[in-house]
Amino acid sequence: MGSNGGWREFLATAFQINLGVLRRYPRIFLYGTLAAICLRLAFIVYFSRIIFDSLVYSDIALNWLHHGVFGLTERGVPVPTYIRLPGYPAFLAAVFAIRGPGSFLAVFVIQLIADVGTCFAVAGTAEELAGGARNSKAAPAAFLAAALCPFTANYVALALTETFAIFFAALAMLAAVKAIRTMEAGRVEIRQWSACGAALAAGILLRPDGGILLGALGVYLGYRLVPDRNRKQVIAAGVLTASIALAPLVPWTTRNWRVFHEFQPLAPRYANAPGEFVPRGFNRWMKTWIVDYVSVEEIYWNVPPETPEEWPQVRDLPSRAFDSGAERAEVEKLFAQIDEEGDVSPATDARFAVLAAARIQRHPMRYYVALPVMRILDMWLRPRTEMLPLGQRWWEFEDVRESALSLGFVALNLFLLIAAAYGIWSLRGVPGVGLLLAYVVLRSLFLGTLENPEPRYTLECFPAVLALAGCALRRGKH
Repeated sequence: MGSNGGWREFLATAFQINLGVLRRYPRIFLYGTLAAICLRLAFIVYFSRIIFDSLVYSDIALNWLHHGVFGLTERGVPVPTYIRLPGYPAFLAAVFAIRGPGSFLAVFVIQLIADVGTCFAVAGTAEELAGGARNSKAAPAAFLAAALCPFTANYVALALTETFAIFFAALAMLAAVKAIRTMEAGRVEIRQWSACGAALAAGILLRPDGGILLGALGVYLGYRLVPDRNRKQVIAAGVLTASIALAPLVPWTTRNWRVFHEFQPLAPRYANAPGEFVPRGFNRWMKTWIVDYVSVEEIYWNVPPETPEEWPQVRDLPSRAFDSGAERAEVEKLFAQIDEEGDVSPATDARFAVLAAARIQRHPMRYYVALPVMRILDMWLRPRTEMLPLGQRWWEFEDVRESALSLGFVALNLFLLIAAAYGIWSLRGVPGVGLLLAYVVLRSLFLGTLENPEPRYTLECFPAVLALAGCALRRGKH
């Protein structure tokens, strides 16, 4: 194998891109790869961060590595936990075992490599959707869109699950789309369905919501069962994929049952330890008015506050948080109670629950329809600068440069979404497109139920968005 063709052979094998595409556009893929690396290196050099969640993952990894305990350090002693799934702590433990504790630069470099791999997986998916080498412009277009996308690239500089969650979602989509198109020919491609299941398993071990893609696949295959004559093949594909995807959860669930005597196949919704109080009433009250990420930063994350200066004031709440003056007065009393107690007590939480129930009863459509839709739109349309040193109230133009940059990110995000929508429209009826659309819809519906609408939660959908955006150029034949 010649040195010039070796890299093309490797990429074609790893990400199943047609060799003809790589040979036809070698400069695009070569220079695009270099641009992708440079962009991600810039984020690592200038914007890398170690946040609270990073320290949680690191603590678990070190206790697992040095003490054999998957747990958090409490008073100098590792205590078993299940507040995080084992995927990312296992990765950190492996890196720390080789490079030493706290070797986050090595973590970021490996995440950079994985994210560049995502770009090739996106290109492979776009090529498959657009009909292979016959419409090969889709692959390089999707590759460049992924390589230069700052929204996914900036997460390589953070010790969080996002980069690998996006990577494995991209691999699962690629394998699933290829397997679905093979199924159109009346065959079940065991290798592709197995690869899809393995990628899904890795994604689920990273984040509990990684299972949404498996659910979308189930919906798609279930839809296929209705008109499909090869029902046995469809069922076999679904069972094989689901079995592989869920198998790693068996030892994790068994461990949680043996250690905590609880059935916990994933991780708790609120990342709470066994027996830890969760202010569900307060969270439900938040869902009766919250629609934007700014409120997450300014209100939700600051209850309880780390410092007195961070304590949110009732005046910081938007007008939609109250239906009357009496309700505002009640919220003021509850906030004062939290300020006095230092946290949300069970008694205060119960009063928030009553307040939330009354608001839901008065306006059920607002709670169950309008607010979730607004949260979904906010997560999809924001400039995605929450992990950058930029003000989140970009529309107020307190800093013109920051607001201008944020508006540029808004425009880029909107462009990608419009291109993806056009890709869906132009590829309607193509096998596999329905799976990507089902995933985006199901994940968005799930995110609409959250009381903390963070734009990063939509990033696992970006392999689909970028592949479909690349397919918007599929009409080109050369």
